[in-house]
Amino acid sequence: MLLITGGSYRVLYATLVSLFHIVSSDALNVTDPLARTSIQKSYDLTKYLEHQLRSLAGPYLNYLGPPFNDPDFNPPRAGGPETIPSASVDFHLWRNLNDGLRLAENHRAYSLLLCYLRSIDEEVARTELRRSLGRFCTSLQGLVVSIAGVMSSLGYKPPQELVTSSPPTAMGFGRGNDFLRKMEDFWLLKELQIWLWRSAKDFNRLKRKVPAVVAFRVESRGL
Repeated sequence: MLLITGGSYRVLYATLVSLFHIVSSDALNVTDPLARTSIQKSYDLTKYLEHQLRSLAGPYLNYLGPPFNDPDFNPPRAGGPETIPSASVDFHLWRNLNDGLRLAENHRAYSLLLCYLRSIDEEVARTELRRSLGRFCTSLQGLVVSIAGVMSSLGYKPPQELVTSSPPTAMGFGRGNDFLRKMEDFWLLKELQIWLWRSAKDFNRLKRKVPAVVAFRVESRGL
């Protein structure tokens, strides 16, 4: 079981607990016969991003240097203001949210993570590493758009996408301290890994919940 960390996610946790009894039984409201295709696209993007992240993490941790590139380095989460969206919400609580809330939280998290990644991309001195970060940002932007598409296809209103390239004010508390800045970047990679792993499971569950009649319509269109 994962534990709650970070100021804003304590608020989220309390809110989710209060909603638990009314959201766990909500059914899908499928409005688009291509919903299953949209969900599959988001799933494929999460798996591709997992692959990209594995290729990016090693070089980036080496760029940060010791102790961040030590395989056994596992520090506690840094204190201070909420910096990057934490994926450490109780597993069972998350699993029993309705699909709209889970998708909205995924959309919000990836939008914020994308802003953070774009801000550190500007600070990286190594050209090839910057290219890798840029490619990852492009894929992550695609996932944000894809999640909004899934929400629309299921009858949910997508959240407004963050358009700024700079992280929100509450993020980046370590920018004035080199070690804290590197610690933030280290945790960014870890949180991204958890978000992508959990999102892939979310999209798999959504695929199974899409009514068979909708799936049949999708297959018929392809004939």
